[in-house]
Amino acid sequence: MTWQPHITVATIVEHEGKFLFVEEFKANQHVFNQPAGHLEPNETLPQAALRETLEETAWEVELTGVVGIYLYTAPSNGVTYQRVCFAARPVRHHADLALDSDIVRAVWLTRDELLADPTRWRSELVPRCLDDYLKGPLHSLDLLRD
Repeated sequence: MTWQPHITVATIVEHEGKFLFVEEFKANQHVFNQPAGHLEPNETLPQAALRETLEETAWEVELTGVVGIYLYTAPSNGVTYQRVCFAARPVRHHADLALDSDIVRAVWLTRDELLADPTRWRSELVPRCLDDYLKGPLHSLDLLRD
């Protein structure tokens, strides 16, 4: 068996004390996640974050920094993910844009609303990335090299 980590991106989008999440239906349950997804061929990490955020939430955003780089092995399937989490500010909502098929809805939640029900987190990375964003530091996008 060949071990192959999956490279993913996620975006923390904050506006007026609320954060942009996606509600997904996974394993017969509605769960919350940051807008997130896999890096595609010939794509930079920032391009992936912008694309995934738009596809999953219909929000165009501007990246403002790097929150952190995370290594996570999902207990459900043993797959290892490397997640690069970005911070962003909302720029424009495209209300006419259809969301990805596996997304139930995009929703703005406070940290307390997210923390109220841990059974609704896609993974432990959801609150961890949010808390790392809130406590800082936020790293420069110059950290990334194409």
